[in-house]
Amino acid sequence: MLYRESDMPTVFIAGSTGYLGRHLCREYQKRGWSVRALVRDSARARHTGLVADAFVEAEATCPETLTGIMSGCDLVISSLGITRQRDGLRYQDVDFQANINLLQEAIASGVKRFGYIHVLNGDKMTNVALVSAKQAFVDCLVSSPIESTVIAPSGYFSDMSDFLTMARAGRVWLFGKGSHQINPIDGEDLAAATAQTIASEKDWLDVGGPDIFTHTELASLAFDALGKPAKISYLPDAIRRCALWVLPKITPLSFHGPIQFFLCAMGMHMVGEQHGCKSLLDHFKQQRNA
Repeated sequence: MLYRESDMPTVFIAGSTGYLGRHLCREYQKRGWSVRALVRDSARARHTGLVADAFVEAEATCPETLTGIMSGCDLVISSLGITRQRDGLRYQDVDFQANINLLQEAIASGVKRFGYIHVLNGDKMTNVALVSAKQAFVDCLVSSPIESTVIAPSGYFSDMSDFLTMARAGRVWLFGKGSHQINPIDGEDLAAATAQTIASEKDWLDVGGPDIFTHTELASLAFDALGKPAKISYLPDAIRRCALWVLPKITPLSFHGPIQFFLCAMGMHMVGEQHGCKSLLDHFKQQRNA
């Protein structure tokens, strides 16, 4: 076990102000843990409604600011990463090096286990800058002396917003036959699956939501949520493959990084072990007027 039942264990959460990080903070408080959240600005974090027992101001990209901040922690979980490059930071600076800094401090502080939120099929997307930095960190994590749990989600409900956006505009465009499958997961369900997997001391979980969809079914679901007839067009998959090759050559990484990941993921099945109960249709209905 990570802790004795008579103790109140402490979890340190990096990436706490992000979408999943907020769910992780709530989930661990619900489970009776003391939550220590890594933030840049504690006043701003409180103002945005982040729930934690303690806020620690530090910069994961600056290892000198991390000394001692994990003292007394039983567990560290990092969902730290960037989707779009900003503040002059690269994927290598955050998704890899900042997490390395956290890992080194966790080891120095005697933390028992390090949990990390990765991406499903990360080992198949090492040509994608956003993913390769994450995969490089995972390789270091699993070979480190600390016990670890890697959670690799198929995709979040929020990642499916492109389908709703296209449906709202009147037509969804897909690549190939639209037959690749995915089971995206809600953030609250993912936080619960993460906590349960770590409590079970498992090394790895490829995880997704309760429902598996083809891309065509996702498109139809978006139209259903809007109450509109489905209009779906299929582009030759060669266009997707060509874009993957061309975009890195003609656009900066800050532009093509997220698009490259999206295009790569669209070309494979992204199905993890089914967890949770939240409905993607309900999520689409909540977002339809956004």
